[in-house]
Amino acid sequence: MSSNQVTSQDMKLEVVVIPVADVDRSKDFYKTLGWRFDADFPGENGFRVVQFTPPGSQASIIFGQGVSLAEPGSVQGLYLIVYDIEAARAELVERGVEVSEVFHDIGGIFHHAGTEGRVPGPDPKRGDYASYASFSDPDGNGWILQEVRVRLPGR
Repeated sequence: MSSNQVTSQDMKLEVVVIPVADVDRSKDFYKTLGWRFDADFPGENGFRVVQFTPPGSQASIIFGQGVSLAEPGSVQGLYLIVYDIEAARAELVERGVEVSEVFHDIGGIFHHAGTEGRVPGPDPKRGDYASYASFSDPDGNGWILQEVRVRLPGR
């Protein structure tokens, strides 16, 4: 089977599991963001699944007790695509979330890991996929806002 073979089967990313230490603290945080609260399912022996969906997203996040073996706070680079980076940042700040200032990357292609290569302010050309802001949940799972007004072809 060729790695370039096209398949007719859709594969839609619908759920991302976020490792957290305190389920109720995380639940409060994601409510603060204004995300849709979908479910809180308790199970046997303390098992628990909580689901939220960001506004306009087709993918949701799940966290809880017994749903991940990953270290709380170990997930980084979770992207939230927004039309207006400054308005999205302002909304989160208004909700009490600590969000970085808007930045662009020194290389102009994609931002570097961590805070390396960050240049203050939006991309000077306001190019799509080029302006960012970041925030973390209470455990340190890292989120990136990325401004996209016009998508690349095929998206």
